[in-house]
Amino acid sequence: MAGKIKNLGIIGAGQMGSGIAHVCALAGYDVALYDMDVERIKAALATINGNMARQISKGLITEDARKAALAKIAPAERLDALGNCDLVIESATEKEEVKRKIFSELCPLLKPEAVIATNTSSISITRLASSTDRPERFIGIHFMNPVPLMELVELVRGIATGNETFELAKDFVKKLGKTYAVAEDFPAFIVNRILLPMINEAIYTLYEGVGSVEGIDTSMRLGAHHPMGPLELADFIGLDTCLSVMQVLYEGLADSKYRPCPLLVKYVEAGWLGRKTSRGFYDYRGAKPVPTR
Repeated sequence: MAGKIKNLGIIGAGQMGSGIAHVCALAGYDVALYDMDVERIKAALATINGNMARQISKGLITEDARKAALAKIAPAERLDALGNCDLVIESATEKEEVKRKIFSELCPLLKPEAVIATNTSSISITRLASSTDRPERFIGIHFMNPVPLMELVELVRGIATGNETFELAKDFVKKLGKTYAVAEDFPAFIVNRILLPMINEAIYTLYEGVGSVEGIDTSMRLGAHHPMGPLELADFIGLDTCLSVMQVLYEGLADSKYRPCPLLVKYVEAGWLGRKTSRGFYDYRGAKPVPTR
């Protein structure tokens, strides 16, 4: 069964979906990239092209590999274009009702043997699987951001995920040249269970006036050798995504230590979501980022 994945579908052409399409095409898979917004697919293809050009400049891939990979990504303007896929990876927004709606529309279009994966960073795989017609052929394949650079993928089995599906997912991740970690199906899995509370704590440290934006980020970069400070990282991830993961942790584990910082909530309410909106804990509208607090 492991060799059966030839055609891949990806739902969602945002930052994560385009990154997944990028690595899958380079690994030789035929990829159909779907998004409700056709303009996002065009933007994703341009981003993939630019990121592959950067890989060429660093000597990581050849021009021939770039051309071959780009030829393997087909824009899909309708969901039924994914009907022939062996594996479909859902990478839509981190909202459970959105994902459930996608699965309800997708399942009737797929072959009975097709596997569905979700790239959710925090939502229960068991619960998402139960909204499909194939919970034993459903699994969490959680890529890290940015996908072309990050080596790790979390594999998360739901209660019903079959061994065949699990083995297929392991083989698939290895073929992409990634390393997998197996996480149990608990809120936020491994990486975000550890990372997001750290970011939330950094925001509390700012909220309580213990340190400034620059002071906190400099401290963690130089004092803990983190490649970027936690507030800069929050802006990179997206403050709305940070908040949604913290809410999943808080509601799922009912522990006050996961309570989202009120300042994080305030920034999201303001629409200051980080880099993607040009303002978060830093203002990105000028020549260099400037702290907003």
